[in-house]
Order: sequence, then structure tokens, then C-alpha cells
Amino acid sequence: MGSISVVIPCLDDAVMLRACLAAVAAQRRPADEVIVVDNGSRDDSVAVAVAAGARVVVEPRRGIWPATAAGFDAAHGAILARLDADSVPPEDWLERVERRMAAADAPTAVTGPGHFYGGTRATRWIARRLYIGGYFWAVGLMLGHPPLFGSNYALRADAWRNLREIVHRDRADLHDDLDLAWWLQPGMTVAYEPSLLVDVSARPFDSWSALGRRLRMAFHTLAVEWREWPPLTRRAERRDAAAEDQAVA
Repeated sequence: MGSISVVIPCLDDAVMLRACLAAVAAQRRPADEVIVVDNGSRDDSVAVAVAAGARVVVEPRRGIWPATAAGFDAAHGAILARLDADSVPPEDWLERVERRMAAADAPTAVTGPGHFYGGTRATRWIARRLYIGGYFWAVGLMLGHPPLFGSNYALRADAWRNLREIVHRDRADLHDDLDLAWWLQPGMTVAYEPSLLVDVSARPFDSWSALGRRLRMAFHTLAVEWREWPPLTRRAERRDAAAEDQAVA
């Protein structure tokens, strides 16, 4: 399958980053490199990353998309495996990623859900059933394939090289995973694997105001994508390209 780079954007998240990096270090299939993208941390995040043996990339432009893009650009692996600083993958996470990406029907990207920890039972239910569950269902209908979940996905590096100048990588006001999934080009595929689980903090859902901010950003991202590549046009172009490929085959 080739090498795997794990990319983790981080901003002032030293405590959770330490747990994330410990889980990455415990993988049965070791990462070939681990990149932590520091997005302007003022806590001990960089020291935590260095102590864990990660390579630190500095991205001064604030925002999850600029940080993610900087990590992808710096990575050397054939597969770019993406986690958030509060993600805690099980020990077989990279093993599962590698197996799926090496299958006969290998996709361009693979993603899975999150098992939320922390918060309350109510916030964990909202996070999994309404926010993430609704995201996979509703956006999947629009895209015609599963979207990507930013805390838990992997992407082929050659696909990133094709996409890096197409996506809105410099925009901090957009959800990076949704933007990347939207701009996957005809012929690029996503596999959703329910068993590809990672633990993810439920802290963004600890208050209605925090949940509201995430939802507003989600609808704003959808509005941007809708204007630039409407869902019906997008699906038609992908369908036509698939038909052409089948005709050639």
C-alpha cells in the first residue's frame, strides 16, 4: 500500500493532543510519519508534539482548513490519515485504513464515524445522532456519496495533489472536511466504514451556543459550495464521467 502519514491540526490543545499522539504511537500498524500542524498555539502543544516524536509544521494562517492543507502539503506518505487533536483512535485504526485503501475496489478516501466521549449523555447523543448522523445522511444525499468526517478519514496523496488548488484551502470560515468532500472530482470515490471508529470529544456540543456556531458554519459552507458547484450539476458530471469510464472499459 505504501507509507501512511498521520496529519493532526492543533491549536492550544496540549492535553488532548498528548492522548491522541499516545494512541497513534500504540497503533499495530505504525504510522510512517506523524505531523502536528501548529496553528498558533500558546500552550504546550508544540512541546507535546516534539516529545512524542511528531514532526511539527507551523501554519500561521488561523483556521482548520489552512492547517489541514499545510499538513497534507508537508506529508510524504502515499496515504494521508487525518485526525483532530481530540481524536483517540483504537490500536487497529491504521491497520483498517491500510486494508481498505489496498482493497480491490480501493477508494480515493475512506472515512468512519466518531464515538463521542466527555460531556453529558444528552450532548453525546446530539453529537452522534443529530450532528454527525445528520451530516452523513443529508450531505451524502446531496453528494451522491458519503462525505468525509474531519476527525476520522484517510485520503490518497495523489488525489490531494489534484485537489489542493481546487478546494478552498485558505478559508477559515468553511468546514474543511465538507469542502474537501464536495470538490472530489469525477472518478474519485469515498468508502464509508461504520467499523472505522475513533473516539472524539463531545466538547463542541457542551452548549447550545457552541452547537449553533457549528451549524451556522455548516450551512455557510453548504451555501458556498452550492453556488460554485450545484449538487445536481455535480452529480450529473460525476455520473457522466462514470458512464464514459464504463464505455471505455
